[in-house]
Amino acid sequence: MMLDIDTQAQNKLSGAPLELEAQLKTHCVDLVSERVGGETLSCSDDFFAGMENLLKAGRGIFIDGKFTDRGKWMDGWESRRSYGRAHRRESGADCDWCIIRLGIKGVIRGFDIDTNYFRGNAPEFVSVEACVSEVEPNVDTIWQTVLEKTSVEAHSQNIFAIDDTANSVINNSKKAWTHIRLNMFPDGGIARLRVYGEADVNWDHFIEGELIDLAYIKNGGKALLVSDMFFSDKNNLIMPGRGKDMGDGWETKRRRDPGPDWSIVKLASRGSIEKVIVDTCHFKGNFPDTFTLEGMVSSSDDFSNGQQEGKWQPIIAKTKLYAHREHLFINEIVASSKESFTHVRLSIFPDGGISRMSIFGRMLGKVLGTALGKREV
Repeated sequence: MMLDIDTQAQNKLSGAPLELEAQLKTHCVDLVSERVGGETLSCSDDFFAGMENLLKAGRGIFIDGKFTDRGKWMDGWESRRSYGRAHRRESGADCDWCIIRLGIKGVIRGFDIDTNYFRGNAPEFVSVEACVSEVEPNVDTIWQTVLEKTSVEAHSQNIFAIDDTANSVINNSKKAWTHIRLNMFPDGGIARLRVYGEADVNWDHFIEGELIDLAYIKNGGKALLVSDMFFSDKNNLIMPGRGKDMGDGWETKRRRDPGPDWSIVKLASRGSIEKVIVDTCHFKGNFPDTFTLEGMVSSSDDFSNGQQEGKWQPIIAKTKLYAHREHLFINEIVASSKESFTHVRLSIFPDGGISRMSIFGRMLGKVLGTALGKREV
């Protein structure tokens, strides 16, 4: 007898897992997203569904009646049943695995291992190992366990904070990783993987005098809080490249008051602001009319309930924007190049969509290598 299942229903987080996800999304970035350069390199088996699906946006979809010549089409990574594979029996391996290069080298704070739509074929347990490697990991790579073997639920977001001593077996507080190995026991399918953490940037990759995009996600910028992100995610604002379409930006719903909508971004480092780019690429009928940019110096990332409101100071006064255009602002910046900031607030009037924002400046106290040694600027 077949079960009557709503094949399109999604499992939603609630309670403590929902709060943990919110904390991770606020204070961390997804280090492994394909949008920031994350890449699946190899796996033990992906017979039913390709490993590259793990890093795609969204939670995955389910299409009734869609099959391939290998079986049911699934939007995730899915291996064969392990008992049917001779090499698993011969090697004694007890899990399937996937090796992934992080798009951003960083300190890992948590995972979302999402088995969305994998109802009868999810793994029982998972674990995650990590390494630091300049080359693609191989048989000689030394892996360290970041998330111990732990159970996961089918058709669910499984959220883990790895500084929880119940799950983490190493001191991860300062260790920055380049690759991870996701293990699932004994086999099965995982729809999506999110690796939440903090970017570890090698500032020696920048040359003396170079303006650095301090808002850029790969340089360590973070979108902390927005007034609204009804149509798209807040982090799109600081992603690499120009937006590929209107969904690849930060867009709010239509306001019925004068506004503004706003986004607060924590800069990668305290620094000056000397050049700003605001790009409305693809926003043709829904770009904001005007914008302002403000900044502050703060040791806190808590802006809830209007906290720290009095600290904001102007960087760019209210200025006109245009459709589908990359706007460059230098002379419009009213803050002195000798001033420095840790956070910026982009306000858009009354609402609308911005594809990207770049904040170029010089880091405060950056140590630069020179032919004569090192000096602080």
